[in-house]
This record gives sequence, structure tokens and C-alpha cells, in this order.
Amino acid sequence: MEDDGILKSWKDLPVKMIVLIENLKSKKGLLHRQTADGDKRKCRIRGIGKEEGVHRTTICKTISHALPKIVEKAGIWIKFPAESSTDQAINEWAQVYRFPCAFGAIHCTRVPIIKPSLHDDEYINRKGWCSLNVQATCDGKERFTSVDAQWPGSVHDSRILKRSNIFGKMRRRQQNGLILGDEGYGITPWLLTPYRNPTTPQEIAYNTLHKRERVIIERCFGQLKRRFPVLQHQIRLNIDKIPSVIVSAVVLHNVAKYLNDQLPNDEEEVAAEDHDGEEVVEDNDELNNDRQRGQQRREEIKNIIFQLQL
Repeated sequence: MEDDGILKSWKDLPVKMIVLIENLKSKKGLLHRQTADGDKRKCRIRGIGKEEGVHRTTICKTISHALPKIVEKAGIWIKFPAESSTDQAINEWAQVYRFPCAFGAIHCTRVPIIKPSLHDDEYINRKGWCSLNVQATCDGKERFTSVDAQWPGSVHDSRILKRSNIFGKMRRRQQNGLILGDEGYGITPWLLTPYRNPTTPQEIAYNTLHKRERVIIERCFGQLKRRFPVLQHQIRLNIDKIPSVIVSAVVLHNVAKYLNDQLPNDEEEVAAEDHDGEEVVEDNDELNNDRQRGQQRREEIKNIIFQLQL
């Protein structure tokens, strides 16, 4: 798996990786299937090995072999724009979208898992089922530029961001590039959120454009889960292996984009997820300064957006 033009199609991948991909793409789930006679997370489980004529041991060995190989390539296929390439990323975004200085969007999505044996309550999300809360960013070409798949489902989106590599990278930047996030995040000079209660024409214009362009990250999650339906269903693996499954799926999504591999038209739509509500506010001088500077920048950009619409 290279990004230098050698990889021309899925057929160029090793057989064991293809087997893993087919497992990820199966609606039956990884190693196990959930039948349709009831709630998706409570219904009867059957192994797919028997159904597909492959021994479960073979499937387990294949997955154990292929997952690390794909995760090793994450640094090649999942790239957050370096500070030196911020202008290029902004220009790529501007080829399709209109939000000034933007080059990406950020959001989180829940991936259902079986209840872990340790600290199980931490994995119960606000909707009452076990999951990981997966943060990701994307660019204007619907490619993921970062993924963080280690957090329990109860952890708030904004808390994940503040402890992620993205937070430090963006805070240290000197360029004007920014990413778009929903109101579940705290506003900063490099992460702009919508107005909670827009009243003026300028605020309404800003929110309209922000919503229209931020939705790209939700579209990316939808494509990811349509391409690899195992992420919509309950992954029945040990908790320590599940992040590798998610990262592998993200890598393969980006590979699919590189190969221009289209999603089937007959696949079911994946419902967009709502945000986690208001930001979890951590009160310290540095974060308060970020918030004030972010609000100031939003005021400046809302006027630019309004003028562009005149």
C-alpha cells in the first residue's frame, strides 16, 4: 500500500488484507453477525465463519495479521496538513467551498462495541449503549486527515479534542487556517463554531454557510460506515483491538478515495449524529484567551461572508 501511484486497484493488496476488508464491509459484523430479529444491539449472534464456509480460527488469524499491517500505513494515508502546507490546504478547500480560511471540519461519531469487562460504565454513551467516541477531521475532498479512536463513549467531544494531537498542532500554528466544528466544541481562533442564537443578517449568513460546509465531516462518517458496515454494528472484539479496526477502516476509506472507488448506490443511508450539547468548559487563562480570540475572529469572518453574499 503506497501513495506513489503503484497501488492501482484493490487487487494489488495482499490476499489477507482483502479478506479483512471483506469482513469490514460485511453487514454481519467482524467475526460475528447480528440477526435482524430485534434491536441491533440485543439480538441473537451467529458466527460468520460457519455461514461463509471459513473456520473462525482462520478469520481470527487473518484479522490479527492484516490489522497491524494496515495501521502501520496510517501515517501515509491519514495526514493532517503540516503548518508549511496550510495555504495549499486552504486553496484546495476553496476550490469547492467558500468559508474563508477553512481547510477542514471536525466531529465525533459513536462506534458500537460489546460491554468491556473493566470500567464498563465509561463506555455507556448518553443514548444508553456501549460505544467508543471516535474523533476525526477531514479535508474538502472527503478524505480523513486525522482519527482518534481510543475514547469511551461517555467522553464529551470537546474533552477529546483538548487531549488530542490536533489541539496542540492547531494552537501552535501561525497561519490563518481553521477548521469547522459544531457547537459541542469551544470556539478558538482556529476552530470556528456557529452562533447559538443568530439574530442579525450577518450571523444568519455565517451560520448558513458554516452548516452547509461543516456537514462534510458527517458525510465522511456516513461514507465510512456505508463502506464498512461493521462500524454501524457491534464490534465483538476485545476493547484493546477495536481502535485498530477503526483506524484500518479510515485508512481504507482514504485508499478508496485515492482509487476513486465509488460507493454502491443501493447501500442504506447512515443517519447523521447530533452533537454532544454545549461545550464542557474548562476555566483557565489560556483557554479563556483562546475563546475570546475565537469570538473576535468569528465576528470578522461573519462580516466577510455577509459581504460575499451581497
